[in-house]
Amino acid sequence: MMKNKSRLIIQALFITLTFSIVLHVLTNLKIIVLPALILTISRWLPLFFYILYAYRKKKLTTWIFVSMLTGAEFGHDFNTVAKELNIISQIFIHLVKTIIAPLLFGTLVTGIAGHANLKQVGRMGWKSILYFEIVSTIALFIGLAAINLSGAGLGVKVPEAMTHGTLPQVQAQNWRDIVLHVFPENFAKSIAEGQVLQIVVFSILFGIAVAMVKETYRSPILRFTESLTAIMFKFTNMIMLFAPFAVFAAIAFSVGHMGLGVLMNLFELLGTLYVALLVFLAGVFLPILLILKIPIKPFIKAVAEPATIAFATTSSESALPLAIENMERFGVPRKIVSFVIPTGYSFNLDGTTLYLAMASIFVAHMAGIHLSFETQIIMMITLMLTSKGVAGVPRASLVILLGTASSFGLPIWPIFIILGIDELMDMARTAVNVIGNCLATVVIAKWEGEFGKEMKHSEQIVVNEIK
Repeated sequence: MMKNKSRLIIQALFITLTFSIVLHVLTNLKIIVLPALILTISRWLPLFFYILYAYRKKKLTTWIFVSMLTGAEFGHDFNTVAKELNIISQIFIHLVKTIIAPLLFGTLVTGIAGHANLKQVGRMGWKSILYFEIVSTIALFIGLAAINLSGAGLGVKVPEAMTHGTLPQVQAQNWRDIVLHVFPENFAKSIAEGQVLQIVVFSILFGIAVAMVKETYRSPILRFTESLTAIMFKFTNMIMLFAPFAVFAAIAFSVGHMGLGVLMNLFELLGTLYVALLVFLAGVFLPILLILKIPIKPFIKAVAEPATIAFATTSSESALPLAIENMERFGVPRKIVSFVIPTGYSFNLDGTTLYLAMASIFVAHMAGIHLSFETQIIMMITLMLTSKGVAGVPRASLVILLGTASSFGLPIWPIFIILGIDELMDMARTAVNVIGNCLATVVIAKWEGEFGKEMKHSEQIVVNEIK
């Protein structure tokens, strides 16, 4: 019964959408002449059925898509009202900013102090981190190159009302200022000013200190940071329920001021991301497979299911159990899989880091702010650090992107325009994250000389039993 109703709503949606398109085409070709009110109603009818479908679906993703489309239509039809809606997205920005410091502190301290037994981590630890950082850095610079080559976001005329008359300027700094700025002089001040990199540095040092003390002192802090992380995940989920309203307001506000042309820049960004991710897969992962002589077809077969699940759900965590199981079957020892994949979920987010590099420069492009090459490099280093430890957070990229924009004096209104298509981008980058972590287990197993050993050992046991 429920499925039948949903099917009827979808059919009504497509019928009214087709009817609206036909009316607009005939009107544009001057075959028929219709009042503007009729055309407006024809556009709102499919949106009405889409809202009904979202209500029945009850998924945040669907509501965000609905909000983007209705926001664009509302901004186009009622631009006077739409220009006053910025307050709604500003409330959402303030709420998201409250997440950044406690979330980064909790996840980083838990991640570092939770592996206090350095002997157990051993060689796998530094090898994994080294591999993660090399590949993630390559991903950042591919993203940086892609957005600079495509120029997505450039040439947008920003009305003064959208920036309250002035655009924030990125202050020029010498190398001493840059180095000093990394280290916090007061943790509370760093939180108050939204200095993400300083929060990360403090959290890393604090996590190392916690890892070095006795278990008696370490356990209470770990319990606290684990609890803090769990609470902040729930807090994030609560705030994200407000996301559809923020997206509606942000898109309506932007279209009300700038017209529907602003949406073209979004699809330029989307296309640039997909091309960049394909280049990353072909230019980085494929050579690794070939150099280490990893069987390509069996590897693709092993990662296909986890990557597909990640793509469909936009969640790396949903693919975790299957990824671990498939990598063990592929020939990676359990001790390596169980260490590398969970660690990679914090430190090896190739798709996300590539996206963040592109999105941060896109924000500057949209705002008409020129970032020097040196500033872009510093921004990439900041992203390399701040993107760690938040893989389990819904819309983690939004949190990191907002923090980075604030740290570099960039406006934050373009981020909410990006949020409208974030789900389409999230699918691709999450799938690449999962593929990257599966590949990392094989690389470390090969490096340790243990790839396929357990399979050979099992085969030998079977042979001996037969004899």
